[in-house]
Amino acid sequence: MCEANAYLIEEDGNKLVMEAVDTVEPEDDGIKLISIFGEQKFVKGTIHSLALVEHNIFLKAKE
Repeated sequence: MCEANAYLIEEDGNKLVMEAVDTVEPEDDGIKLISIFGEQKFVKGTIHSLALVEHNIFLKAKE
């Protein structure tokens, strides 16, 4: 499977935001994540980096 886990980068480490992310959609002031189960979350931030082999998405909160 090709889904990924999304993490929010924080000062004290990376916080898991969503597992099994299938879709990442840019919105006006953030990122919409949709899992393979249809769960949706909105993160007010930007994509920091992707680790595709490790199936990780790293997001950074907007300041």
